[in-house]
Amino acid sequence: MESVIVALDVTNLVAAKQIIQQLDSQDKPTIKVGMELFYAAGVEVITWLQQQGYPIFLDLKLHDIPNTVEKAAFQLGKLNVQYLTVHALGGQTMMTAAVNGLAAGARQAGIEPPKLLAVTELTSISPAMLVNEQHVSLSMDKQVVSLAQLAAKSGAAGVICSPQEVVALRMALPASFLLVTPGIRPAGSATGDQQRVMTPAQAAQAGSSAIVVGRPITQASNPAFAYRQIVKEWTSHE
Repeated sequence: MESVIVALDVTNLVAAKQIIQQLDSQDKPTIKVGMELFYAAGVEVITWLQQQGYPIFLDLKLHDIPNTVEKAAFQLGKLNVQYLTVHALGGQTMMTAAVNGLAAGARQAGIEPPKLLAVTELTSISPAMLVNEQHVSLSMDKQVVSLAQLAAKSGAAGVICSPQEVVALRMALPASFLLVTPGIRPAGSATGDQQRVMTPAQAAQAGSSAIVVGRPITQASNPAFAYRQIVKEWTSHE
């Protein structure tokens, strides 16, 4: 897995193309296409990015009854993307259905299925929100570890988690299990709506498999330079 994933959180295909052209990276990092962009541009943005040679992390966070998720995953499995997300809170049966749907869709298309990544607790959720709004009695670490173990049993390749939970997850899961961490902010950057954050260096030291970085790159005056600086910080502490 590529170590720095660029979150292309923009509103339309024109804006997406502008960012990619500014990024101008010979490394061709994995590009995260989230709900906003996919709902605006659909498969067209996927096709365009593939034509430019970029691997794709399709971050749609599927969360529904198992039958619906399996049918959705079947369609998405035909798109030749590298990663797809679901919510681990949907349960083991739902996640297994997603794995099966992706495999079936990819098989029909004659391609490799995407790796399924399960979102544990969003990085916008604070420990206080976990208790007061979700009414979860576990600590954040224990809740995330529990959801990650459930994802592993379901056949997922890894999870999306805050970098703050990576150390606990590394102790509880196989080394090959992917721990992909958003909530990454270079030192001095605004945290925005993120609650559980780390710098790229801290995430590397904790043991993240890869980091997802959006606004610090896409809203920078020079996205290519911002991307290279984040890669430099990440790789210098691996």
